[in-house]
Amino acid sequence: MSSNSFAYNEQSGGGEAAELGQEATSTIAPSGAFGLFSSDWKKNEDLKQMLESNKDSAKLDAMKRIVGMIAKGKNASELFPAVVKNVASKNIEIKKLVYVYLVRYAEEQQDLALLSISTFQRALKDPNQLIRASALRVLSSIRVPIIVPIMMLAIKEASADLSPYVRKNAAHAIQKLYSLDPEQKEMLIEVIEKLLKDKSTLVAGSVVMAFEEVCPDRIDLIHRNYRKLCNLLVDVEEWGQVVIIHMLTRYARTQFVSPWREDDGLEDNEKNFYESDDEEKEKSDKKRPYTMDPDHRLLIRNTKPLLQSRNAAVVMAVAQLYWHISPKSEAGVISKSLVRLLRSNREVQYIVLQNIATMSIQRKGMFEPYLKSFYVRSTDPTMIKTLKLEILTNLANEANISTLLREFQTYVKSQDKQFAAATIQTIGRCATSITEVTDTCLNGLVCLLSNRDEIVVAESVVVIKKLLQMQPAQHGEIIKHMAKLLDSITVPVARASILWLIGENCERVPKIAPDVLRKMAKSFTSEDDLVKLQILNLGAKLYLTNSKQTKLLTQYILNLGKYDQNYDIRDRTRFIRQLIVPNEKSGALSKYAKKIFLAQKPAPLLESPFKDRDHFQLGTLSHTLNIKASGYLELSNWPEVAPDPSVRNVEVIEPAKEWTPVGKSKNEKPAKKFYSESEEEEEEEEEEEESSDSSSDSESESGSGSGDTGSDSEDSSEDPSSGQESETGSEAEAEGKRVAKRNSRTKRTSNSEVGEKKNEKSKASESSSAESSSMEESSSGSESESESDEPAPKKVAQAKERKLQQERNPPPRDVFLLDLDDFNPVSTPVALPTPALSPSLIADLEGLNLSTSSSVINVNTPVFVPTKRHELLHRMSGKGLAAWYCFPRQPCVFGDKMVSVQITLNNTSDRKIENIHIGEKKLPVGMQMHVFHPIDSLEPEGSVTVSVGIDFCDSTQTACFQLCTKDDCFSVNIQPPVGELLLPVSMSEKDFKKERACPSALHLLSQPRLLFRIAAISIRCFVLRCD
Repeated sequence: MSSNSFAYNEQSGGGEAAELGQEATSTIAPSGAFGLFSSDWKKNEDLKQMLESNKDSAKLDAMKRIVGMIAKGKNASELFPAVVKNVASKNIEIKKLVYVYLVRYAEEQQDLALLSISTFQRALKDPNQLIRASALRVLSSIRVPIIVPIMMLAIKEASADLSPYVRKNAAHAIQKLYSLDPEQKEMLIEVIEKLLKDKSTLVAGSVVMAFEEVCPDRIDLIHRNYRKLCNLLVDVEEWGQVVIIHMLTRYARTQFVSPWREDDGLEDNEKNFYESDDEEKEKSDKKRPYTMDPDHRLLIRNTKPLLQSRNAAVVMAVAQLYWHISPKSEAGVISKSLVRLLRSNREVQYIVLQNIATMSIQRKGMFEPYLKSFYVRSTDPTMIKTLKLEILTNLANEANISTLLREFQTYVKSQDKQFAAATIQTIGRCATSITEVTDTCLNGLVCLLSNRDEIVVAESVVVIKKLLQMQPAQHGEIIKHMAKLLDSITVPVARASILWLIGENCERVPKIAPDVLRKMAKSFTSEDDLVKLQILNLGAKLYLTNSKQTKLLTQYILNLGKYDQNYDIRDRTRFIRQLIVPNEKSGALSKYAKKIFLAQKPAPLLESPFKDRDHFQLGTLSHTLNIKASGYLELSNWPEVAPDPSVRNVEVIEPAKEWTPVGKSKNEKPAKKFYSESEEEEEEEEEEEESSDSSSDSESESGSGSGDTGSDSEDSSEDPSSGQESETGSEAEAEGKRVAKRNSRTKRTSNSEVGEKKNEKSKASESSSAESSSMEESSSGSESESESDEPAPKKVAQAKERKLQQERNPPPRDVFLLDLDDFNPVSTPVALPTPALSPSLIADLEGLNLSTSSSVINVNTPVFVPTKRHELLHRMSGKGLAAWYCFPRQPCVFGDKMVSVQITLNNTSDRKIENIHIGEKKLPVGMQMHVFHPIDSLEPEGSVTVSVGIDFCDSTQTACFQLCTKDDCFSVNIQPPVGELLLPVSMSEKDFKKERACPSALHLLSQPRLLFRIAAISIRCFVLRCD
């Protein structure tokens, strides 16, 4: 390896220099090593030359190597000037890597980064969503207060971007800007409020994180988005789920009443037995049965599936949510998921076991079925073993204590002395909590006093001392046995415990206690401070109870303590001397010295160290450390009365009806206005009707637009330019709808005047059916067919009213012909798929009768043809061959019962694709398919559209077949929507009634592909679908 090939990968510094020297020693000659260090100033010179090269390939290679250095933790900051020069590169790949580098070092090299700020601002308008997002990330990484207004403007623009990825990065930038300049809080809250309404799952987690950082107390921003967040939760990315769940946990604790009330219902029945009936009534009114808020239930129900998440943080977040806000009877579902996490790595186990330890103190029943999951394994680290011991102690009861004690016996023999000591403490806690096994545990601990390991013996002494405080009178022999161990035990805590026990029970062992004091007086000067204090206490107690034998010995010990180096011992010595040795200066306390020293001591409580952690929210850093960490948000107490739930109601704007027949306006006027003789009133009424129609148009557009936000945002994230084209197309279509509505209103009046002639009536019915079908197809989500449910008498009355109006105010004749020309181009989208049939053939097919029994059923030309294409074969799966299909809604030339399908084939590879044809067909029984003729060759970037016919047997079954080339075969399938199995047919109302009255009308059911639209004189629309 040459010196240059690895020199750029290393950075200056003591540790890394040694590493560099080792590498040089193993790869080059010793003479070359000296040259390496002498040319250290040329480090990364090759990368700088590559970055200044004119070739994009060299720049791209250099940037990849630099990003690789950053990933390994190497310092690449000296390359900043050379990298910044390429920030305006036209190569997208280079630009992406440059932005990755700048995000890392922009904060360190602020002055150089500011020189390129105009480039970042231009990149915010780039067509590529990744470039726009990266530019915003770099801009927010420059921590200079002077560019705060620029950042604020960029965040506002990015929050309205068509790409959800850019909006996500805008949410990330909010937190950075807030930390840089907290004074921008109000403006940032407005952006957060806007982004909270975003329906994209990509944005939800990031904006909630920004909410938690900037304004966690603004719960009012969550009200209207609460249900949306609950429903989106399953589809949000994993780390976003964690943030949202923690936020919703805090929200639920402020907006819902406690679900734990149902457990406290039977307490007061006997307390107030003598209360009067009136008081009982008042109390019963106050204590109503608990009913859970539907929104509370929504949160619990929607988070339950996340217990199966692969991310341990998500499972832990759901577990803490159930623990803090769900009814106690439902919290048990989290136990199995938490136990599953114990198979993860040790870091995850540590956090999960800490939370289980806290839970198991209050609700043992949750984890009792999984007791064996907490048995210690030999491969577990000490911290995991200790936590498992804690949980086993919490779960111990009369039923399983015998099993646990056998398990503990094995643990005591462990080579891990810290774990063995923790096991002895665990045995002591079990002995205090379960009285049935206290003697058994005490005997076992006494047996451990003969253990060879000094730590085990010392810990046993400490635990025995605590147990003997509970039953001191019954265990004199154990005290004598422990007194003999003073010569062998050297651990200060154990020696101090034995001395304390002998001092407390000195009256029960009158012969042993003085001798122990004699031995301790000999070694007083060499003892630990803790032991010296207990020797002083033992001497004081023996002086008060057995002064004849111990008076001189005690005075000797007090003299030793008077000159000890430790001031605590000196203070204790002076205190004891004044208290127990009477003299002229001793006060009134000397009389009570015996009561003070030999008072009855309360037995110690052996409690879990996790008992006081329950006031912290589970799964948080504060709970893990058992102290309040910075940024911790406390859970509030449940409110006594639930706040108004209507704040979470969102006004659902129903899509307005695109087609409103005459006489059935959206805002109906009183009947007297129809009979008004004033023409001015009628004109005002028409104007109001037009304004209501236009408003309904805008409402329907907004409704449909909001409903399709998710899909639109996904499409726009791939190609922003296509999103702009679709936007302009939708505006043109909306304008066309408004024009069509005005024209259709005048058309109705003209049609009613020429209603006497049969041929004109049929023309009007055809035109009205075309209009109605076009308006129905073009309106997204409108429900225009609901008007057909009007009662018949009302229709007749409205028809008469319209007739009177039309006679008073006849419209001009020439509008009728203009409408027919203007209507279809407006309703039909611009980008229609090219029909595979010739115009003359279509004209011939229009007049075909699909039923020989009726001469009035004619197939119409479809007024609206959807532009949506369905992917048949992806270019990656097809090795360069891509295929899409669509339904042109034209009669199929291959058979009456077949549906016409257009397939567009595209060659995205750089080679010619030969012999494209349909191979093996795997069709359900009865289904038929007419294939296209084989295509000899398709040039690179070439495209061809072919037509096939498929008889789906009037069902939505999938047609499976193989699309083959000369070298490969690809399995594809087509599944039709129900609407594509129908054909548009028009007939007059008179003919429809005639056919309906005929007994042979059942023959219509034999044409399942017919969708009959019957146009009457009143231009009303009736729809009959034959299933």
